[in-house]
Amino acid sequence: MSCRRFFSIPVLSVILVMGLVYYITLFVFIDDWVGLRSSAGKLNALVFTFLASLCFFSLSICVLLDPGRVPSSYAPDVESSSWSGSNNGTEARKCDKCVAYKPLRTHHCRVCRRCVLKMDHHCVWINNCVGYANYKAFFLLVFYASVACIYSTVLLVCCVFKNAESYAGNVPLKTFMVACGVFMIGLSITLGTLLGWHIYLIAHNMTTIEHYDSKRALWLARKSGQSYRHQFDLGVYKNITSVLGSNIIKWLCPTFTRNTEDGINFSASRDS
Repeated sequence: MSCRRFFSIPVLSVILVMGLVYYITLFVFIDDWVGLRSSAGKLNALVFTFLASLCFFSLSICVLLDPGRVPSSYAPDVESSSWSGSNNGTEARKCDKCVAYKPLRTHHCRVCRRCVLKMDHHCVWINNCVGYANYKAFFLLVFYASVACIYSTVLLVCCVFKNAESYAGNVPLKTFMVACGVFMIGLSITLGTLLGWHIYLIAHNMTTIEHYDSKRALWLARKSGQSYRHQFDLGVYKNITSVLGSNIIKWLCPTFTRNTEDGINFSASRDS
């Protein structure tokens, strides 16, 4: 873990936006709607504080946790050439930049200057790669942030409907609320779209890199009149558990849940 990753403009910007959304939600939207001292106000403030805490906790894990480093002792099993149990045959893949062998689904990150296990992409907003070890935390960060933004937008709408008459005669306050509305709606749509994208990837057991790589394979399969299925697509439920873990109760816990896969060997579909 490296705390120095926090000291980058994108990460600090994310934290600043989190703090801004938290402040205006509690001290503007909720307070102007039902009041923070009321039972409804306290309940809404407690729920939103809980969501904000989960967002920040998920962000911290994304930033601090190593996404997955290829063991220095790794060497491909050249004798294994057929599907077996939970592991699949691994062809020799060598990284020209690291001058070392790399497992399947591992890619070299030009920013981090090393290979990352099951690399999805390098995210500037967490100043880290999203890979095998921190992908669950990244997904939950997007999930909790989307829920929090939608919740805040609903509170904003409730606040505006209740105080519409008082806002009408106050131009600066009206402008502020409109700006907040545009900001929250835009943030909700952006995060919601990103969440939908990663739900799709998890359901098909793909990374962002693999999705774009599979486009050519899909085109070739259709051209030859064959069906195409991603190599690691095991079915929706198994795909989900490979990322979120086998324990459903812990699916929404940002901490990494270890499963049967080790980031080097992955279960694969026989009919891919």
